[in-house]
Amino acid sequence: MKVLGLCGASGAGKTTVAEGLIKALREAGQRISVVKHAHKRFDIDHPGKDSFRHRAAGAFEVIIANSRRLAKVREFESEVDLNVDQLLAELADNGEVRNWALVEGFKHASLLKLEVWRSAVGGPVLYPEDPYVVAVVTDAPDGLPVATGLPVFTMGDSAALLQFLMQDAARYDYHSPYADESSDA
Repeated sequence: MKVLGLCGASGAGKTTVAEGLIKALREAGQRISVVKHAHKRFDIDHPGKDSFRHRAAGAFEVIIANSRRLAKVREFESEVDLNVDQLLAELADNGEVRNWALVEGFKHASLLKLEVWRSAVGGPVLYPEDPYVVAVVTDAPDGLPVATGLPVFTMGDSAALLQFLMQDAARYDYHSPYADESSDA
């Protein structure tokens, strides 16, 4: 599996860039998973639904599935700050084949990443100091706050971004720190 991070300020357009990249990768025959960091509490379940009732009754994990979709909700008894490697391990756990995992958020993770910068949002940038930023995606290529020698892509140019990623795709190969390294059985 290849892994690519997307980082940038809130409102910079990370999800928009991810959407375009997902579509371009799918058109290129790739299977994509996404890991999204949420800073706030969230719920994907709804009061009154059976799965919600199971959780309310005390189940720490609920899986709901049909022939087209599967969702898993896990509750933690106390706050747990999962790192990106733990979340990527959750993907690997299910045995499904995927070519790419896009990781939105986790800006300080040691993953190769795109930095998304929108001029109207502004804010500090990581690319001058973060060796893991491989390119910048922006609405203002000539208006970046700090000059860069990195490739710069215009938001919405998913085809050029895809070409950039695929020309050296092996560099995004992910090696999990949780991989079973013991071959003694």
